[in-house]
Amino acid sequence: MFNRRQFLGSLGTAAGALTLPPFLAPAEAQNFETLNRQVAHLSPLEAAQNEDFWAFVKTEYTVSPNLLNLNNGGVCPQPRSVQDAHIRFYQYCNEAPSYYMWRILDQGRESLRSKLADLAGCSAEEVAINRNATEGLNTVIFGLDLKPGDEVVLTKQDYPNMINAWKQREKRDGIKLVWINLDLPQENDAYFVDKYVSAFTSRTKVVHVTHMINWIGQTVPVRKIADEAHKRGIEVIADGAHTFALLDFKIPDLGCDYYATSLHKWLGAPFGSGLMYVKKDKISKVWALLSNNEPDGPDIRKFESLGTRSFASEMAIGTAVDFQLSLGAARKQARAHYLQRYWTDKARQIPGVKIHTSPNPNYACAIALVSVEGLKTSEVDSQLYNKFKIHTTGIEWENIKGVRVTPHVYHTPKDLDRLVNGLDEIASASRRKS
Repeated sequence: MFNRRQFLGSLGTAAGALTLPPFLAPAEAQNFETLNRQVAHLSPLEAAQNEDFWAFVKTEYTVSPNLLNLNNGGVCPQPRSVQDAHIRFYQYCNEAPSYYMWRILDQGRESLRSKLADLAGCSAEEVAINRNATEGLNTVIFGLDLKPGDEVVLTKQDYPNMINAWKQREKRDGIKLVWINLDLPQENDAYFVDKYVSAFTSRTKVVHVTHMINWIGQTVPVRKIADEAHKRGIEVIADGAHTFALLDFKIPDLGCDYYATSLHKWLGAPFGSGLMYVKKDKISKVWALLSNNEPDGPDIRKFESLGTRSFASEMAIGTAVDFQLSLGAARKQARAHYLQRYWTDKARQIPGVKIHTSPNPNYACAIALVSVEGLKTSEVDSQLYNKFKIHTTGIEWENIKGVRVTPHVYHTPKDLDRLVNGLDEIASASRRKS
């Protein structure tokens, strides 16, 4: 547990490049310290239900008090401390851009790399800092040496940007894509392992696995699939866009060779920030996507030749890491899943409402998919917004149809009662019309 001084210090320094004033007033920090002591002895599940603690966390977000944002699966808001760090760094850069960006803030990248590596549980020499999961995964997809006829296994439920990248390689290089079609939700690791393994052949070179399928919130047993792939000499790419800083794990736990995530999702870092992991002995196997003096070299930094970037947003990632550590990974995951179960358990009792996501914490967390009998996905989505000012997102992808709902740690059960009441009204009106 952080004491008061550690907490203030963690929120007041980003990546060691520029010291900022504390973002919490002493009285607020004292309050947080008191609440933290109250939950320190609790299990993550018990702490997840301590509303005093999470009410304080809510005050650290600047979200709208009127629009209920339940689409955090798309992109998450940043805590006030991260916003303040970003703004302060941005203003700092504007005092003399080429000097402060290149000679001052750029010097903070290595300490930031180490900080992210510690959070990810890997070596700093395996972490590249970029702009999002799409950029990281595209770097690997287009950087691997694959020949005509080489096979890549992936699913129809993977993220569209990744599917399109693989289709481009198929069209350009003549590789063969082998498709799996998943029937979701599932609560059985063997289902996923069997699906992937049955698609492997002697020509399979790569398997692309999405750690959490964004459409429905299904968590996939990446490690078990990776172990089977490695037995056959197949390399493993993991799409971690929706799991990093949400689920309590370390990247090496997945057993993958390549991994990428968007830090502007659950870590709450500035928009347009990301992380790519490449296992140390695999770095030289991946060509740099952008120009580099040693594009086939063994240095992870070859993937960061982006030219001018937002140094301010990059350096503010450090403050997001500090905020994450102050919450605790296990506690945060438990809270996210508790909120999902809070509203889905109630919604399951409403006639005509169907939840399409598992309640099991081993197979889901914050994201859940809901539908209302007799209504199109777009109708449910629009009614939630127009009548109740609840922002969600409609999903219609392959065999998955429904409205995706994603609460965050700044939400309260009362917020989700508003959602449940809205679904009840919408379903009741639909029943009356039928």
